[in-house]
Amino acid sequence: MTKFIRRLQRIGSSILVSLPKEWIDVNNLDKGSEVEIETGHDSISISANKEVRPKKELVISYPLPKEENIVADITGAYLLGFGIIEINSKSIIPGKDREEIRKSMRRLVGMEIIEEDASHINMQFLLDATTLNPEKILKRMSSIAIGMYDDVSNGLISDDKSNLQSLSNRDVEVNRQYFLLVRLIRSTLVDKRLANVFNLENIDVLDYRVAANILENAGDSIVELSNLIYNTSLSKEHSKKIYNVVSDFNKLAEKSIDAFTKPDRLLAIEAISLHKQYEEKLILLRNTLDNKKQIPIDFLDIVYMFERIAQSWADVADLVQPIYNK
Repeated sequence: MTKFIRRLQRIGSSILVSLPKEWIDVNNLDKGSEVEIETGHDSISISANKEVRPKKELVISYPLPKEENIVADITGAYLLGFGIIEINSKSIIPGKDREEIRKSMRRLVGMEIIEEDASHINMQFLLDATTLNPEKILKRMSSIAIGMYDDVSNGLISDDKSNLQSLSNRDVEVNRQYFLLVRLIRSTLVDKRLANVFNLENIDVLDYRVAANILENAGDSIVELSNLIYNTSLSKEHSKKIYNVVSDFNKLAEKSIDAFTKPDRLLAIEAISLHKQYEEKLILLRNTLDNKKQIPIDFLDIVYMFERIAQSWADVADLVQPIYNK
């Protein structure tokens, strides 16, 4: 990429800037040619108006090489922003592979099979990316995960723990929203039109990618914790002590997400402060036990998992940029 410095000029009531002759020549432009101008908060982009958008169609030839996996290829194409994915085969596609392809569709929001025969499957993304909202998707991920967290913490004191066995199904929806958000923010990197629609700079896009990954991992950790609590032989007394500390979590998590999406550094500082209080309570809980050698291993494992999960939302709050003195 070549950079040019140009001085703004005033002609009448208009402010003009000249374009580099080299760029004009390379793009075969002349007087009367149209260019596309996209503006950001403190930036402007000028491109030749050729209506070039990211490639939208992908054809996958079947069968795949041995080292490839059809579900991984479809998921990868989805995340890269392809709108149409076709699978073409010279022979009949086996029923087992067809079922795997259908299962993969259930993980990908907006992607549907619109045409199918014995040797051909055509999938299409049916949502308009410009109508989606990264902020709402991230908040939905967080909301689902917080609901899962509540059920896990309640499982510590509930006699009926059967609900813990179904949390993995709700984590599937967290993953679905995660894939959708990754697709969306990747698309903004190659299509500046989307970045302008969402009013996101490159650094914002990167932060959303990191935040989405953090929450996706948090969902997995909550499922892991639910299995641990479901199978634990921990006494009701110990379980109650943990519950009393970890049950007051929603305020921390919700404030972290609000701070990130606004973005608001003061809210982030409040969320980080709440997280420190949460950690201090867990440390105090461990220290108040009389004989540490007799602490059940399940007790330590469960406390550790709650610490790890809470850290996820604190990490999201940490993404909010600090306020520097000017």
